Amino acid sequence: MVKTENKFIEKAMAAVADPYRLSILNSIAQHGHIRCCDVVDLTGLAQPTCSHHIKLLADSELIECRKEGRNNFFTLNKSNFKKLGLYFEKLSET
Repeated sequence: MVKTENKFIEKAMAAVADPYRLSILNSIAQHGHIRCCDVVDLTGLAQPTCSHHIKLLADSELIECRKEGRNNFFTLNKSNFKKLGLYFEKLSET
């Protein structure tokens, strides 16, 4: 596996390992997108803490951001979730 792929897998796995970030990802999958204020309502955490979780998910390349006016909408980066799925498939084949 290429070194950059390893780095992606490491960051993605660390991002998904947190229960708050996992709930954010599940909410995005269910609704198609989420805003930062929605994350506050979903988790009950303070806004700066929610921003930190969103930043980690974005840095791991599992979510993408699109800005509309004053709102940032976060969606799943489905191609990177497919990469993760392929990684686990390869592990199960060995």
